[in-house]
Amino acid sequence: MHILNRRTFGQLGFYAFAASSAHAAPSSRRRKVILDTDPGVDDAMALLFLHFAPDVELVGITTASGNGLIATTTHNARYLAETFGITVPVAQGQGPSLDGVVGEAPVYVHGRNALGNVPEPARLNRALDPRPAHRFIIDMLRASPGEITLIAIGRMTNLALALREDPAIASFAKQVIIMGGAFGTNGVLGNVTPAAEANFAGDPRAADEVVGAAWPVTVVGLDVTTRTMMNDAWLARLRDRGGPASKFIWDVTRFYMDFHHRRLGLDAIYVNDSSAVAFFLDPSLFSVRRGAIRVVTEGIAAGESILKPAGRRFPANGWDGRPDQAACIDVDSERLKALYARTLLGH
Repeated sequence: MHILNRRTFGQLGFYAFAASSAHAAPSSRRRKVILDTDPGVDDAMALLFLHFAPDVELVGITTASGNGLIATTTHNARYLAETFGITVPVAQGQGPSLDGVVGEAPVYVHGRNALGNVPEPARLNRALDPRPAHRFIIDMLRASPGEITLIAIGRMTNLALALREDPAIASFAKQVIIMGGAFGTNGVLGNVTPAAEANFAGDPRAADEVVGAAWPVTVVGLDVTTRTMMNDAWLARLRDRGGPASKFIWDVTRFYMDFHHRRLGLDAIYVNDSSAVAFFLDPSLFSVRRGAIRVVTEGIAAGESILKPAGRRFPANGWDGRPDQAACIDVDSERLKALYARTLLGH
């Protein structure tokens, strides 16, 4: 695929890749995925990205706390599914972390309802799956061994609970893709503390257990998500050339954009959760580094993620015996945004 630089991207137009946009693949060839999410403005953007991807079969949504308390994020997942015709089960996850911490909703980032204060109906027709999220994950993985990718873009609580209840499921997942953590490759280690990213900081013990399990994990962290940004002009073009989903993305990002401007001094939003979906859709967008990963679980640096590079030898330490995983360290941000635009074209 031809790689566009910034100037070429502007010259060829917002939908430079639109001509190559694919129709939905036959169901037998579509890749199955469960999205574990805490909607959340950027989670909503990621869910729509995944929903409209032509070769993807979204088989379930599980909810976590983080961008809102669990009742809020679950309501938002049901609202998004009902509004955009996402006809898959929605299962509610555990609110507190593994250590019993509930935490506070970051209303200054995502708004009172975690969707940028965009009005939502108080009552929804969409019912919840009766199973708790971790049990739903277990059942789905066991029903389709080796077929389902887990994409986790909130706290890792549900995945860790699934592993604790049924450790064997690690061998049933095709892969696990996580939005969380940071390894300092671009000078950034955290966004809620100097050492920790929000999803890992919200339940550091769960994050450490998930990246240490015997399933293939790719961590898509701040090293790459802070390299990819969407400004108002970009989002306005998406709104003007798309459909209801694209217009919703414009509306839901107004509060979020204001946070990035007021608190971070930016004129654009970071593409956090959609970067994890982008890795699933096209891993060639990213460069990765492999090694065993630990997440600090206590103390001032709780939530910090640390990778021991594969092949490096050290005296006996806490990384020994853990599987090598992948951490994204670079991204072609223009191609990623082009993929997002192409996927949302017409929606």
